[in-house]
Amino acid sequence: MAQAMKIAIVDDEQDMRQSISQWLALSGYDTETFASAEDALKTLGPDYPGIVISDIKMPGMDGMQFLKKLMGTDSSLPVIMITGHGDVPMAVEAMRVGAFDFLEKPFNPDRMSELAKRATGARRLTLDTRALRRELSDGGQIMKKLIGTSPVMDRLREDILDLGQADGHVLIDGETGTGKTLVAHALHAVGSRAGKKFVLVSCAAWEEDALAKRLFGPMQPEDSMLPAVEEARGGTLVLEDVEALSEALQAKLLSFINEQGIPGETRIIGISNLQEAGKTSEDVLRADLFYRLAALRITVPPLRQRGEDILTLFTRLSEQFSEEYGCDAPQVTAQEAAQLLQAPWPGNVRQLINVAERAVLQSRRGSGTIASLLMSDHEDMQPVMTTEGKPLKEYVEAFERMLIDNTMRRHKGSIASVMDELCLPRRTLNEKMAKYGLQRSDYLG
Repeated sequence: MAQAMKIAIVDDEQDMRQSISQWLALSGYDTETFASAEDALKTLGPDYPGIVISDIKMPGMDGMQFLKKLMGTDSSLPVIMITGHGDVPMAVEAMRVGAFDFLEKPFNPDRMSELAKRATGARRLTLDTRALRRELSDGGQIMKKLIGTSPVMDRLREDILDLGQADGHVLIDGETGTGKTLVAHALHAVGSRAGKKFVLVSCAAWEEDALAKRLFGPMQPEDSMLPAVEEARGGTLVLEDVEALSEALQAKLLSFINEQGIPGETRIIGISNLQEAGKTSEDVLRADLFYRLAALRITVPPLRQRGEDILTLFTRLSEQFSEEYGCDAPQVTAQEAAQLLQAPWPGNVRQLINVAERAVLQSRRGSGTIASLLMSDHEDMQPVMTTEGKPLKEYVEAFERMLIDNTMRRHKGSIASVMDELCLPRRTLNEKMAKYGLQRSDYLG
């Protein structure tokens, strides 16, 4: 759900504060008012979840001083200044200092609403970007995104923790849609370079000349960024589709790696997305570069090898999409659970995300089944699934775990409510939760 945006209104005139507040409240904004800049500064911190509308002429700290204070605290905070009629020089100065825009008295309320809409949109984007950056630099948070209790996922997390602490370059490979870029973020976040730059370049997205300049320079005077090898210095440089590098660029990358020595100042993570049957990174990268990158190697497991993680992921994703679309998450039947577990998932987690979103949209319309979505993705899939390849007991247990997990989440850990809905005595529920590693504390709140 998007964060609700606030609007702080700062004006020493009570009537003006109230009229602005009432108008913006009618437009759906959450407003708070302050009679002075000094009072407002007690509330307006660096991550204030909204924008500021302030008069310029106020006793004590005036609007220009207030604006400079705010810009010193958070230069991205949108501040709309209210200026007197014809006071153009002051408005120009406010914009120079960092104001988002200005309103000239007497102002049109619709103009104010329009500015507020633009400013809150910009603020939301800034805060979302900051939150993402914090998340991607927080090893604990990003490791939580690697959902699953299957043996292959336990091993993947162990590999990330081990290799994250090492200094060598890394090659990440695996099928499309398995989450290789997320693994690269995790390697950076759990290692000694966590506070340094993380720079990602998709090698397949650039023409060779442009890619050469993006990676190694020289950049044009009008370019706002450094070459990637300079931008990432001391941190991590991630090369998606590393196999798309030409021979010449592979040679330049190898020279850069060799010049750094061991350990390198900048860690290189290559991500291989080879799709050609029977080919590997070793086949397309020059041998000396391959062995430098693949000294440390992680292969991300395909979704079909992750067992009941598939049901856990589907549940989490459908919950997220149902919240986004304002509807209930679809209830998965035992047959649908078996179908999810047996699907080949050539698109892996990326494909599962698409199926979960479409399942929520279908549920909102009250039509369609998960089976129909799977068959639309896999025309060779039979509508009635079998349990070939796994004992029936495994499918039953996976479904049972998902059902208890979903019910516990829905009732926020209320054992009595779960017992009532599932018609289970307390002892049986406790035994099953212990069997499946479900802890009541995980669902509280």
